[in-house]
Amino acid sequence: MAKNVVRKLFGKREKAQPLPPPPLPDAIEAIRQKALRGYHLEQVLWGQTLLDSIYVPRDPHQALIWFTMAANAGYGPAHNMLGRCAHFGWGCEKNLQKAAQHYEAAAALGDEWGRYNLGILTMRGIGMPQNLKRALHLFQTAAQNGHAKSMNILARFLEEGWEIPQDRQAALAWYKRSAEGGDYRGQHNYATALAEVGKTEEALHWWAQALPDATSDILLAMNRSLTRLGPEKAPELYAALQERLQSLPQPEDQATKPV
Repeated sequence: MAKNVVRKLFGKREKAQPLPPPPLPDAIEAIRQKALRGYHLEQVLWGQTLLDSIYVPRDPHQALIWFTMAANAGYGPAHNMLGRCAHFGWGCEKNLQKAAQHYEAAAALGDEWGRYNLGILTMRGIGMPQNLKRALHLFQTAAQNGHAKSMNILARFLEEGWEIPQDRQAALAWYKRSAEGGDYRGQHNYATALAEVGKTEEALHWWAQALPDATSDILLAMNRSLTRLGPEKAPELYAALQERLQSLPQPEDQATKPV
């Protein structure tokens, strides 16, 4: 009896068991279940969830496994995600040549994101020799197939006359299509073109559309444009832009116009 009392008082305490993870939202759990059953789209979506989600701990190595399963079945978007993993070192060592190979495979399977990402590497000479002519062809194909980011870069080729006769009107039309397709770079570039011909209200509309998703280079370019235009033209937009700029980690001004 006394021993039991002593054991209770001074005995080794049992370690607290970790709490089970909270259940996933129904939509996320449905993706996971379909991924487990071999659906290729959901395998990619579940891999993307493992890369960046508030619902599960980040696990790029597991994400890579899910992308590989879908890619081995010939699913283009999975090859694109494997390219992204190799491009940025998510769950594997960074390997730009391997990234280009996966983007190439994705493009060959008709995936427009893979075609676009391959175009970016080809245009900039990353992981392969620079080839503007081939990059133009990739962006043209993806743009014609409805890819908004490719529309924006095709417009830039037309605006600058890179590997294609310069055509500012055609460039404007592609910027417009890119903006309407939801690409924030296209929205900024279309707004810039509109502001240059005095269509200020339309320009402000598209800058407002670009603001929520814009990255630092676009935010800085927008700031230059709105400052030249005059903050009083759109005080609420200008204030929102300043708020976003203040949240950037040590921004560096970029003199060149972003693509």
